[in-house]
Amino acid sequence: MADGALIVQSDRSVLLEVDHPRADAARTAIAPFAELEKSPEHVHTYRLTPLALWNARAAGLTPEQVTAALQEHSRYPVPPGLLTILVETMGRYGRLVLLADPDGRLVLTSRDPAVLEEVVRARKVAPHLGERLAPDRVEVPLGERGRLKQALLALGWPADDQAGYVEGAPLPVELLEANATTGDRFGLRRYQRESVAAFAAAGSGVIVLPCGAGKTLVGIGAMAAVGARTLILVTSTLAARQWRDELLDRTNLEPAQVGEYSGARKEIAPVTIATYQVLVARRGGRHTHLDLLGLQDWGLIVYDEVHLLPAPVFRMTAEIQARRRLGLTATLVREDGREADVFSLIGPKRYDVPWRDLEAQGWVAAADCVEVRVDLTDEERMDYALAEPEERYRRAATARSKLPVVASLATAHLADRVLVIGQYLDQLRTLGELLDAPVITGDTLVKEREELFAAFRAGELGRLVVSKVANFSIDLPEANVAIQVSGTFGSRQEEAQRLGRILRPKADGGRARFYTVVSRDTNDTEYAQRRQRFLAEQGYAYQLIDAAAILATRT
Repeated sequence: MADGALIVQSDRSVLLEVDHPRADAARTAIAPFAELEKSPEHVHTYRLTPLALWNARAAGLTPEQVTAALQEHSRYPVPPGLLTILVETMGRYGRLVLLADPDGRLVLTSRDPAVLEEVVRARKVAPHLGERLAPDRVEVPLGERGRLKQALLALGWPADDQAGYVEGAPLPVELLEANATTGDRFGLRRYQRESVAAFAAAGSGVIVLPCGAGKTLVGIGAMAAVGARTLILVTSTLAARQWRDELLDRTNLEPAQVGEYSGARKEIAPVTIATYQVLVARRGGRHTHLDLLGLQDWGLIVYDEVHLLPAPVFRMTAEIQARRRLGLTATLVREDGREADVFSLIGPKRYDVPWRDLEAQGWVAAADCVEVRVDLTDEERMDYALAEPEERYRRAATARSKLPVVASLATAHLADRVLVIGQYLDQLRTLGELLDAPVITGDTLVKEREELFAAFRAGELGRLVVSKVANFSIDLPEANVAIQVSGTFGSRQEEAQRLGRILRPKADGGRARFYTVVSRDTNDTEYAQRRQRFLAEQGYAYQLIDAAAILATRT
């Protein structure tokens, strides 16, 4: 019997003993092909899902490598039946291949005639196929490329899309070696160069890197590699302007070559940065902005925060499969369960780095995660108990008993740059008054947001209270403390993004602190535990502290 940290079971679950001396090595070994399901204190449960295994196969992992990783770290012999299932599941990826034939037609082909026959006869696949050309190939109408890939994935036969891409209108993009104004030196880090190379070799797919690891630079590197007109889709106007600033600072692009397509501006340029919000806006029953941008001769589409893609953008993406597509994200977790659409329409995961690996190399800040449990007053407990089920989380998350705890934490970090983050606007406004700090919400004008963030970066402000508008694509490298008071129920992606606000490396090499303040004996605690699952997969552990200990430091 080996002394491994894993117990691999025949139901495709993999148990990781967290306290085992080889737990970190085992977690790193299985992360590319296993999904975390549960993460209590001592034993974490992973599952070998088909999508995780297909992502691993698309990234170049072989069944033999996956088998070897499981066998090396397993305490007991890996069930032979599971190994057979693993090999068969991974073997399904690539049995069907999309190609462009010499006559310029798009064809679906397979070396296994029985597989092709099965999918041709499938009711949900047939509408996306054209003429049968031979026993081993069938024509695919060009406009059905994306929808066919979705249908095949749902059937359990993910296609390897090797049909290639139109070049798009050329646009040479050159990475500069230094900022002309400041003289700061540039250069992609090793993992960023590897990310760009992995994407360039495939032509489409998703790059997964921690918040603060420079995903924007990976996107810019991909633009340089492709050298064509580019559409960049982002989460907000503020994110669009940060992308524009980075492009103008780090490349040879001129201001007239980079346009913003948002609620405030409607500029179409060789590089156009558009917000998801404006793309999904409807007029007369049509997504007019999406239709307009779809007509341009793009050679590359970049999806920032790809895990947030709204449904209309998925529909657009199904129709532009001939364009290179790059998804950027810190986590492929989607709370709506549409990870399969990301896989089929944007592309498989091409590159991934565990968060703690980059922390160990100094590329992201080390972070301590702390959950602070607050006792509610008798009145608050009764208010929670009498509330309707759909209202209970709000009552627990916004309990006034949290306020002195947040104030104590903020006081303890007077010398730090503190973000107080929450979901409910009335709670945030109360905290803003309590802490004498500006409050940034979705109603805050973009210009005012930019000014407040600039003051925070410059050290003129030491505290900001922010809503979920600050979850994504906000560059605040100086922030080193986050206090989370409420969230979007059990959103794992939100937890990861909020921690990411404070993970930029610190000039003094100091550690970041991430507090989440929760109400004991309520569903606030349950949702907090759900939110922590993704970070637990990355190796972060939450220290549990009673609020009384925090309040005692005040007196």
